[in-house]
Amino acid sequence: MPYPVSGLAPPQSKANRPADIRPTRFNERVRFGLLPLVARLLLVSEFLIALNGKIFGWSGQAAYMAAHGLPLIAPLLGMALAIELLGSICVVTGFGARAAAATMFVYLAIVSVELHDFWNKSGNTSGMYTTEFFKNMGIMGGLLLLATYGPGDWALGRGSRRRSAGDRL
Repeated sequence: MPYPVSGLAPPQSKANRPADIRPTRFNERVRFGLLPLVARLLLVSEFLIALNGKIFGWSGQAAYMAAHGLPLIAPLLGMALAIELLGSICVVTGFGARAAAATMFVYLAIVSVELHDFWNKSGNTSGMYTTEFFKNMGIMGGLLLLATYGPGDWALGRGSRRRSAGDRL
């Protein structure tokens, strides 16, 4: 009996699939466990450097914010420290990672516009601010992916949910 959908070949049974496209437990563990974990670690690396600057260079960070005309520097700097610290912990562990990534996305958008305003600078300063601004845009892209698709299988609080054939990240 011909396949009912014109122009399409019948789906291959799992037993007839070529070996190179059969899913394996190892491939699923790497794709849905290891790689998202590595991505989460890479995403927070910049925030850990920024945290170090806030913890050990509070006055320098405050002076940088003051030079940009920001009001309420101490409370804003404290909120930035809390967002970066707690957000990084959530992203690395995967616990509450979606909400943390969304919060960090908004925070980083505000920081980028307020503190890396390359459009208001000239010369070498403009180049430095441009680099910082677009570095943040790249990190924001990763945070948006994490907020949308989740932390992957190797995350605290995920339970023992089994992935079915139709699941996507």
